[in-house]
Amino acid sequence: MNGTIRELVPRTATHRWLVAAAAVAVGVALASCTTMGTGQGSARSGGAPVAFSWLSKDGGTTGTMTATLPDGTVVSGPFVQLTSAVQIDTLEPMWRGWRRGWGDWRYWGSYPVTAFATQYSGKVVANLQGPGDHRLRCRFHLNSPRDGMLGGGQGECQLGNGETIDAVFQRP
Repeated sequence: MNGTIRELVPRTATHRWLVAAAAVAVGVALASCTTMGTGQGSARSGGAPVAFSWLSKDGGTTGTMTATLPDGTVVSGPFVQLTSAVQIDTLEPMWRGWRRGWGDWRYWGSYPVTAFATQYSGKVVANLQGPGDHRLRCRFHLNSPRDGMLGGGQGECQLGNGETIDAVFQRP
């Protein structure tokens, strides 16, 4: 019996060390998944510049996007890459302030909401809100969908007043 107890003590200490080391490794891995990038855009009417930035904790599949509009107003909100893994409830924040499904936006097309959750599209959508009635909805085509936002892309955003902004995100 003493031999069994002696064997358990080193295993327990080793086990605790391994668990602690694994926890540190997971923490480092999660921290290293934080990615960020920038983009630029311009309003179609007048060409005024718009600055974009994004931050993601999952490699660029979902996260937060911020845009500084030509008048200096800052809007921010969620973005999500549409993949077969996206759940309908993940898309719910994309409709705030807009008609559900964005069927009213001629640029977007008539994609039904269910198509987003069942098909891979290689697209990113964002819904940015700011002070007052400032809002901006965006749709981007990814250059390399597997790389998420890190792969870069281009697309279009629409302000609440209907004005359109062309945007480009470069690969870092």
